[in-house]
Amino acid sequence: MRLTLEIWRQKDAQDAGRFARYDLPEVSEHMSFLEMLDVLNQELIGKGEEPVAFDSDCREGICGMCGFVVNGYPHGPQPLTTVCQLHMRHFHDGETLRLEPFRAKAFPVIKDLAIDRSALDRIVMAGGYVSINAGGPRDANSILVGKKESDLSMDAASCIGCGACVAACPNASASLFTGGKISHLGLLPQGEPERKTRALNMVTRHSDEGFGGCTVIGACAEACPKGLKLDFIARMNKDYLAGTVTFREEAAGGGG
Repeated sequence: MRLTLEIWRQKDAQDAGRFARYDLPEVSEHMSFLEMLDVLNQELIGKGEEPVAFDSDCREGICGMCGFVVNGYPHGPQPLTTVCQLHMRHFHDGETLRLEPFRAKAFPVIKDLAIDRSALDRIVMAGGYVSINAGGPRDANSILVGKKESDLSMDAASCIGCGACVAACPNASASLFTGGKISHLGLLPQGEPERKTRALNMVTRHSDEGFGGCTVIGACAEACPKGLKLDFIARMNKDYLAGTVTFREEAAGGGG
């Protein structure tokens, strides 16, 4: 099939950027979206032109590296799908596709469709871990975890950190990402001792990185390729509030 691509081209974060138009006359419906871009880049290289920069790694929907906006949708219009798992059979002959990077202050453009997502890494570094001394390895069944909590923790842990939630949110908030990272540890016994400080540190880092606040619009959950629910934002807010109260009480006690 024949496609027309309007792709955002930007040399670096300082460049103003622009859309460039490309025609692909022979696109197989069996190609993935990134394979289609590979074909375009081969043609551009053959012409001596600069190829389109985009992020990818596993191309299996599990690493979170790929991700850009296709016709206004982060990762494209197919629900619960990363752009690397999006196939051309979901588009039509003669269609025009508009490709641009995830837009957010905290996601500076590196080049073209590639962005810097390291702000998400720094949120995790602020508290997305268990640092208590848990001793030596223990048998997996020695710490009992309820099925409900286990299932919710696994759901939260499925977040791949792609940033689609940020791109979909009008406020450019990473609350769904942060809520997922806080919840998947806080729901387990191993993460309970640091639950409040984890929420305080990670939410504070979220704000420091320049992400917007959550106003519960829900676009993040709609765009999430792993189906994370808004419930994780509520859990994050609950833990953050509890941590704030505890911190104030301890500060007041210490001052007395």
